[in-house]
Amino acid sequence: MDRPAERAGVNANDVVAFFVEVLAVVLLAVRGARLGDTSVVHVLGGVLVPAVAVVLWGLFAAPRARFAVPSLAVATKVLVLGAAVLAAWSLLPAAWAVTVTVVVVVNTLLTRFGPFARPLSRG
Repeated sequence: MDRPAERAGVNANDVVAFFVEVLAVVLLAVRGARLGDTSVVHVLGGVLVPAVAVVLWGLFAAPRARFAVPSLAVATKVLVLGAAVLAAWSLLPAAWAVTVTVVVVVNTLLTRFGPFARPLSRG
């Protein structure tokens, strides 16, 4: 018998992708909160940096994105996930940063290639 997640079209890599996206927002929030020298800049950075990432993701990269443009989806994923990887390298010990980098890259590649691949076009 099919499990509900399988019937809904969700696979294990999709679950990992969700956690990668949440981790990206957290890393961007922490890195944003370390911008500048004043408390106001820390708070604004900690709120605005992840907010911009979430808005971009929702507009272009989410499964139900407002604008279904494959090139913008890829560009948004590169920008947001790349910024999160850079944030990981600036915030975490090297071993953890390597782990984050590998998980992000492998998960993203598995989303496009192999048994967990998703089509670029929506419709």
